[in-house]
This record gives sequence, C-alpha cells and structure tokens, in this order.
Amino acid sequence: MKYKWTVLTVTTVGVLMAGVDARIVIIGLPEVISALRADAEQGIWISQAYSLGSIAVLLLVGRLTDLFGRKRFYTFGFATFTVGSALTSFATDPIQVILFRTIQGIGAGIILTNSIAIITDATPKGQLSFSLSVNNLGFRVGAMAGLTLSGLILSLFGDWRALFYINVPIGIFGTLWAHKTIRETSSTNMDNRGSIDWVGFAVFTAFIASLLLVLTFAAYGIASETITLIFTGVTVSTLFGFVAYERRCSSPLLDLSLFRIREFSGGIFALLLNGIAWGAVLLLLSFYFQLVLGLSPLEAGIRIIPFDISFLIMGPLAGKLCDKFNHQPFTTSGIILSSVSLYLFSTVNAITSYVTTALFMALFGIGMGLFSSPNMSSVMNCLPPNRRGIGSAVRSAFISVGLAVSLNLAVLIISFTIPYALVTQIASGCAATLPADRTMFMEAVKSTYLWLAALNALAILPSFLRGKSSKKIDAEKSKELGFDV
Repeated sequence: MKYKWTVLTVTTVGVLMAGVDARIVIIGLPEVISALRADAEQGIWISQAYSLGSIAVLLLVGRLTDLFGRKRFYTFGFATFTVGSALTSFATDPIQVILFRTIQGIGAGIILTNSIAIITDATPKGQLSFSLSVNNLGFRVGAMAGLTLSGLILSLFGDWRALFYINVPIGIFGTLWAHKTIRETSSTNMDNRGSIDWVGFAVFTAFIASLLLVLTFAAYGIASETITLIFTGVTVSTLFGFVAYERRCSSPLLDLSLFRIREFSGGIFALLLNGIAWGAVLLLLSFYFQLVLGLSPLEAGIRIIPFDISFLIMGPLAGKLCDKFNHQPFTTSGIILSSVSLYLFSTVNAITSYVTTALFMALFGIGMGLFSSPNMSSVMNCLPPNRRGIGSAVRSAFISVGLAVSLNLAVLIISFTIPYALVTQIASGCAATLPADRTMFMEAVKSTYLWLAALNALAILPSFLRGKSSKKIDAEKSKELGFDV
C-alpha cells in the first residue's frame, strides 16, 4: 500500500472519532444532566467544554508541528483523546465531566490540526483534493453520525457512560497505528525552537472562552444582560488584543502574513460563514423529525440519511474533478446550491411529505460536497510547506468556531420568536402535545433557516474573489510574502 493511502486511512479514523464526539453528547445531554444532577449552566458546559478544548489548542499545535514535526503531536493527540474519553466515562460529578471533556477536546484539536497537514505533506498536488475530500468526509460523517449513534447507544445500553466507552479501544488502536505507520516530518525553523508565543496562546484562549460564554448566555438566557455585555466586551477586547500582539511578536502564534495570500484568506472566510450556516442544520432537522413529527432519535437519524448519502457521493467526486480542473466552479456553485437548500428548508412544515424533505436534504448534501473538499484543497495548496501546520490550524479554528457559533446562534434566533423556557419544554417533550406550541416552534425554525441561508450566501463573495488556484508557492514567492524557507 502506498504511504499516502496509509496516511489517509490513519488520519481519517482520527477525525472520524473527533467528529463523532463533537455531537454525540447533544442527544444524550438530558440523560447526562439527570444522572449527574447537573444544573443548566453545567449541562451547557458539558457540551461546550469539548469545543473550548479543541479550539483553544489549534493555533498552538499548528505552530509546534511546524517547528518540531507532526508525527509525535498526532500520536500524542490520539492518546490524549483516548485518555479524556476514558476519564469522562468514569466521571462522578458535572465538574469532572466538564474537565475531562476539555481534555478530550484538546486531543481532538491536535488530531484535527495535524491530519490535514500530514495528508498535504504525503500527497502529490494533483491528487490532494481527493485525499482531503475523503478525510473531510471522515469528520463530517462523524459529526452527522454522532447524533444518530447517541440515540442508538442510549437505546441499547441505557447508560450515558456508554457514549464514551466506545472511544477507548478505537483510540488505543489508533494511537499505536499512528505511531507505527506515520513518518516524522523534518523540523524547520531550528533557530526559533525556543520561541513559543505563550502570551498569544493565553489571549487566544481567553477570547475563545469568552466567545463561547457570550454565545451561551445570549442563546440560553442563563445570565443577566449586564454579565452578557461584560463578556461581550471581554470577547471584543481579547480579539483585538490578540491581533495587535501577534502583529508585533517576532514568533507569533498566528502568522497574520498568511492572510496576504488571497486564495487562503478567501477560502478561510468562506469556510467560516459556511460553518456558521450549516452547523445547526442537522440539529434543526433532528428537532423537526422528533419534536414535530414525533419520531424516535433512531428514526430521525435514519430520515437524515439522504443528506449523508448525497454528501458522501459528491464530496470525493468534487475532489477528484477539482484535481483535474479548478476549485472555483465547485466552491462557488456549492455555496449557491446549499444557500438555496437552506431557503427550501424554511418552507417545510408538519404536513410536508418526506419525499420533498428528502429531496431538499439531498440537494443540501450535494451543495456541501461541492464546496467542502475543493475549498480545503485550495486553502492548503496555496501555502508554502513550512506553513502548512499553522495553515491547517487556522482552517480548523475557523470551521470549529463556525460550528460552535452555529448551534448557539440557532437557539438564539429561535428564542427571538418563542421564549427559551418554551423551547426547553418542547425539546424535553413537555409541550409536544400542544399543537399551538408546535406551530410556533416551526415558525421559529423557519426564521432560523432564512437567517442561515443569508449567512451562507455571504460566503459567495470571498469564495469568488479569491480567484482561481495558483501554483504552489515557491521559495521566491515565500520570501516576498515574508516567510522563512
């Protein structure tokens, strides 16, 4: 087997597990809260801790892998994810679950950051889009399967701890497999080994934590308006402070000169907007099938399969075609098609036939498949080799922030139409027998889809303006942009 296929297989297993655990708690969260006697705030952070741990380490790990090599960090990330999963399954109180989920998220962040860079290093440029599309499918399928798998595991075992048991044997196997098969990359920038931007890391972590807090407070209404405004101020100030410090730092955590590459910056901002738009769609569909149509979690997961199938088919196909042609026709048309699909979702109601809904889901899956893989290939191909680690970290950070924002934004928009207390009652089944409440809930979901469609449509501009793919940056161009070679 060629090395590139070995790398692709090992890294795809890693991102699949990271994707599953990003969503697996959503369906099982009520049972976790009940079993541990957690309050509302603790329940929210049981879910958000994974995102915090994952996003916080992305840029740091990207920088470290560029300096010291990728294999050792990928293997360490797999091991950390496995240990975090095992500890979570043994937790006895909410604080322990939050702490161990953070450790699990840190491991996932290391896996996600390294996977794309390792694949890019091991794959010829003319075959990169296809390889990245397969790896991207791993995370997306994992995130999609997390909702269904959660319902299935809870139905079979009846214990929330089983949600994390499954990670342990797979994690041990993945750690050993990665250690045995992945080749270490040569270290670069040897003179800068001792120069790690810990201040930048601390400020970036503060920004991510305050951002998640603001989104949580605003969406779930668990804090006063004053506290929400205070944390909003902290979020804005830490963001500006981080950017200002990175511009002056000699060895920055985030190399801002990357954004001078138009193809990179256009792809990254298109990815962020698309992530905000699509991240909540599967949850909204799950709500529709379970709360409006009265289906079980397993039945709802099966009903979402048309999206899975169309995405699974179109993703690798678009990646293969992008290798032969160019990313732009695929990325731009994918955003347009997915935006139309989000609008069509807003027309669905309690009497809409499943065939119609399935067609909308298939169309959405095709649009996402057209955009995702070619966009990732465009972003990674335009980077010099010694910036692929941090470039991959920036890509992972932007999509992770987008997905985290999406879920909270969806709840916030729904809360504009109906009180959050009623949202909670509907979601818990207490108000499921009241037709008036279900109608109001569907109106709120319709409004949410329209907002998401508008946000997704905004991604057309940066995606189109980045232009066509250029050849990989050479040494002369790297020096012109200020990169070390």
